[in-house]
Amino acid sequence: MSRSSSNKKSRTPIWVAICAIFLIILLIIWLTFADLTGNTDVAAFIAPYIVNTPA
Repeated sequence: MSRSSSNKKSRTPIWVAICAIFLIILLIIWLTFADLTGNTDVAAFIAPYIVNTPA
């Protein structure tokens, strides 16, 4: 096995892990902001916009 093929195999899981960590951090920030503003019921917040928007 050459070094280039082993590097390609090891880089893919690193990018997946970085993206997963980034998404988890965004989720924590989103939930913290929602909790601080008191808006934890997202479905109730979005529903009036969906009902009043003509399709």
